Amino acid sequence: MATISESAKDLQRALGPGSVVAVPTIDFATLFGVIGAFLVIGLAMVLGGSPGSFVDVPAILIVVGGTFLVTTISFTLGEVAHAQKVMLRAVLYHAEPPEAAARHVLQLADVARQKGPFALEAELGSMHHGRFLAQAVSLVVDGLPAEEVENILGRERHATHERHIRSAGVLRRAGEVAPAMGLIGTLVGLVQMLGNLEDPSSIGPAMAVALLTTFYGAVLANMVFHPLATKLERNSDVELMVNQIYSIGATSISRQENPRRLEMTINAILSPTQRVNYFD
Repeated sequence: MATISESAKDLQRALGPGSVVAVPTIDFATLFGVIGAFLVIGLAMVLGGSPGSFVDVPAILIVVGGTFLVTTISFTLGEVAHAQKVMLRAVLYHAEPPEAAARHVLQLADVARQKGPFALEAELGSMHHGRFLAQAVSLVVDGLPAEEVENILGRERHATHERHIRSAGVLRRAGEVAPAMGLIGTLVGLVQMLGNLEDPSSIGPAMAVALLTTFYGAVLANMVFHPLATKLERNSDVELMVNQIYSIGATSISRQENPRRLEMTINAILSPTQRVNYFD
């Protein structure tokens, strides 16, 4: 039976092998996918013998600059800037699997059952990466009624999820705008080409703008914006599940319920492969 820990290392040991205390984690799937996709495209360019022909400054200005500016129309500058920071969450994020969060909450509930809710105050120092959990434990230690704890954490959980979804929405919108800017660039290049047919030397650059803007728009939308938005939404759903487990645990501790009942309640919202048997 796990007992109260004196440090983050003791807490990790109390949670058992394979458990995770929320720490920055590199998502190698994201890195592998993004870097690998660009390497494949780059290799195709090199094998074609003319990688330099895929670089065109006017096309880059139209697609990259246009995508940023048009996306800003749909949101505020603050939301667009925040979305760029949140993009890092797809690569580097604070993750705790739901099953590890369940074991963590059950360990805290067991401590509260044996020593009282105020004993949980000693755990706050080891929750450096769990702001939501630290808030939940603080509410319990402060002696708030279970209903008030549930309401406060529910509002916080919903607001956090909405912020993450809004940031993912910025990337979704950018993914919609990028191909459109590519099409606009294609039209610009075609107009320039048709307007200068008497000058053969201008046809090549104009055609390059026409084709490369479509290429840049497709790459940004399908290799950057849409995949990252999907990953952010996935990470947000996992975090929402973890925070829900924390909320259920804090409410149960506040009501001084039996930790075994809490285990059954948490397992009811976890998938069969994630369910825990802490007290067996």
